[in-house]
Amino acid sequence: EEHIERLYDGIKVLKIPIKMSPAEMEKAIYKTIKTNNHLFRKTDEHRIMINVSRGPLSMYAHVFGGKIEPTVIISDFPFKWTIAPLTPLYDSGVHAVIPSQRTIPADLLDPKIKNRSRLHYLMANLEVSLVNDPTAWALLLDPDGFIAEGTGSNFFIVKKGRLLTPEPRNVLRGIRRKYTMKLASELGIEVIECNLNSYDAITADEAFFTSTAFTMMPCVKVNGVQLGDGKMGPVTAKLFKSWNEMVGLDIIKQAKEYLKEMGSDAYNGTTMYRFGKKKE
Repeated sequence: EEHIERLYDGIKVLKIPIKMSPAEMEKAIYKTIKTNNHLFRKTDEHRIMINVSRGPLSMYAHVFGGKIEPTVIISDFPFKWTIAPLTPLYDSGVHAVIPSQRTIPADLLDPKIKNRSRLHYLMANLEVSLVNDPTAWALLLDPDGFIAEGTGSNFFIVKKGRLLTPEPRNVLRGIRRKYTMKLASELGIEVIECNLNSYDAITADEAFFTSTAFTMMPCVKVNGVQLGDGKMGPVTAKLFKSWNEMVGLDIIKQAKEYLKEMGSDAYNGTTMYRFGKKKE
């Protein structure tokens, strides 16, 4: 529901004249799942992606009988296709690398609008892919030099038992970000939204990324500097345990089962956060 709510908030801001209501969108999603379900295994989870545009340009109206309407695309594919390639990173942790590419400031494009105009993400990922480290992920700064977000994920650090994350000014306010902060508060962990720079990340006790795709991903190195003992930290592990309890399954265990099921097909040299060549 929160993903659909965020979608429709963006549609409202962008003034897309969509006739489909949120309830109708949800109904269409379940219809898509039902239609495709015979193609999935019983153990598969569905990953749904929704794209909404204003539709074809008016100059092509004649192709569509003179009627131009918003285009809605609902994609449905096995969740394991997304999570399996990332699974080894739960054990190794990721290496956050700060590229020269910055985020787009909110006064130019409000990051609260989840959109597919992500060329800056691509540029950041391409730059970081030049780093000789298969665990390297891009961590973008905002135009003022403060940490913003990953390319499709939010970023947190742990310092002296407190959980710190960038102010939401120049970041997408992720659903996993929101609930991670909520879980932390319930565990008695102080949560602070503040300006963070690379110094703060490098000197952190722990760090991690959050995203709907992988929930939480431990970050064990920033710009080549190891954090803690180079493994998932105790606060990160505590939060992950709370996530497992909330969703009723062991998230990492499920990912490892998907990886085992897919075998070599799970990794083609790239992930959604990194580009590279498949090892022969």
